[in-house]
Amino acid sequence: MDYKEAINLITSKGNFYIDLGLERISSVLEKLGNPQDDLKFIHVAGTNGKGSVCTMLESILRTAGYRTGLYTSPHIWEYTERIKVNGCEIPEETFAQNIKKIIDIGIHLTEFEILTVCAFLYFREQKVDVVVLETGLGGRLDATNVIKENLCAIITQIALDHTDRLGKTKDEIAFEKAGIIKPNCPVITSMGYEAIRDKADESDSMFILTSPYVNPAYIEALSLKGQHQVENLALVIAAVEYLFKEITPEIIIEGLMKVKNPCRFEFFEKENLIVDASHNPNGIEALRKNLDFYYPDEKRRFVFGCLKNKDYEKMMKILFSEDDEIYLNEFDYPNACSYNELSAKCPFAAKKYEENELTPDKLNVICGSFYMIGGMKWMKTK
Repeated sequence: MDYKEAINLITSKGNFYIDLGLERISSVLEKLGNPQDDLKFIHVAGTNGKGSVCTMLESILRTAGYRTGLYTSPHIWEYTERIKVNGCEIPEETFAQNIKKIIDIGIHLTEFEILTVCAFLYFREQKVDVVVLETGLGGRLDATNVIKENLCAIITQIALDHTDRLGKTKDEIAFEKAGIIKPNCPVITSMGYEAIRDKADESDSMFILTSPYVNPAYIEALSLKGQHQVENLALVIAAVEYLFKEITPEIIIEGLMKVKNPCRFEFFEKENLIVDASHNPNGIEALRKNLDFYYPDEKRRFVFGCLKNKDYEKMMKILFSEDDEIYLNEFDYPNACSYNELSAKCPFAAKKYEENELTPDKLNVICGSFYMIGGMKWMKTK
């Protein structure tokens, strides 16, 4: 099996769905010798900010000399982006070999379960010191939660998203996220939800609530821009200072300067372009605040696309203003909104997006979906 065949297999209709639960993946991992049991994890859950927290942590730990594993989702261009060791993507050949090994066991898994097993196999083979592990959906029944313990759990900002699976209220969603808390393993969060406190008490786990204050030197050093990143940074600093007391402020600063997390309020000067993968109302609200803060006087041109299971009407109401030039993107992806669906809910006049619409005379903003951005092949060269 080569890389292309592996991708075709895991993205087939039989695998491309969500079915929360740990029984199937546990059975497969047992047949593979439970590679996850040989690894040390920092486990990260939350609605928004997971990816940023994970990439910051990984960069600091790698700068400090640790051999790191990083598992994140979704990818933007290639599936190999999800699985990295010391900042380098898993080789396509190794990816394909691991996928074949998993499929040959004969237990049907979802796409995300297959990728999670693939990551555990690769991280054990590469003998990483610490894995920074991002949940896919929720926490309690997420495939990554098959691990038995962690160095710590981190729970980022919680908002209403995936309410059909995780609950209709923030408290219900917090309960699902709190499922990653393990016995006698600390949990770090910036949000004091009762469900998180209760789970920490039940698990005899230390509950660490971060302060909104962050050393200004760390904020200045961070290569990721956006006011919302300060809350994420506070979680990262708390985890580093609690778990890795030997890591100095100088190393933290160097690690933060090296952080790369594409499509999170990422600016391209030549095109006067911001690319941001915010894909729910909470993330879009942060994007709007950042635009108003950093570019208050610039005229804006938006390219927006979204999946049908998101509250795209609310997102567009938050994001757009009457003077904005608005393009709605009907992109090629399962469950993507059509132009007509978006247009019917858009609060202002909008046109259908064509790839030649962007010129640097206005601040261009592409946002609304990881999957939309990933389908814009012209952007990969940037």
